[in-house]
Amino acid sequence: MSFDKLLSIETATDICSVCFQDEMGEVHEKRTERKGSHSELLFLFVRELMEEQNFKMNDLGAVLVSTGPGSYTGLRIAASGVKGMLFGSDVKVFAGNTLAGFAQSIEKGTVHAVINARRKHLYHQKFEKDKTLNAISEPRIMELKEIESKLSPLDLMIGTGIDRLSKESMQGVITLDLINISGKGLISLFNSSVRNNFFAETIAEDLESNYLNSSQVNNTSV
Repeated sequence: MSFDKLLSIETATDICSVCFQDEMGEVHEKRTERKGSHSELLFLFVRELMEEQNFKMNDLGAVLVSTGPGSYTGLRIAASGVKGMLFGSDVKVFAGNTLAGFAQSIEKGTVHAVINARRKHLYHQKFEKDKTLNAISEPRIMELKEIESKLSPLDLMIGTGIDRLSKESMQGVITLDLINISGKGLISLFNSSVRNNFFAETIAEDLESNYLNSSQVNNTSV
């Protein structure tokens, strides 16, 4: 079976992950958890993958970009980088839901995907995963106490800022290691039957991040 060659970029947190899917469906990754490394390492990771896997930008079927919510700086660097790398190219670009990319890494269950935010808040979105990923809520920036009220034993949680939630609210909740935050989640989600629920096709010049702000705090009923 032949696959499209895909490049995915995940920079919404301190983690910088660049992944390449080859024509056999194997995914190769360059990744770091070093804070503030996006501007330094994003292009380096892309170049290393191109050299090691012997592909050019025009060989790609699509570029997948995690566009938020998350760190404004990380999201902006990814968007600017893609615009530069694909300037004058016809390669398709897909803007992906960051939190859905996180949640895709679990096999099955109720998952809360979160990202550390300012003050007493996290970015949050709830999903159910069986054979495919289903969003139960919209991505929001929420107060810690509001998120804590939504947690139940055996729920799963992935992301950053989890340690800011109370120990009482986290009893019975299963947390996933940061290694699961990766561009691999975007590729897996893009290859799934629910691709259109979590990706929007765009062009490099129009790529924008989905940066949620404080005016959206707790704007959810789910």
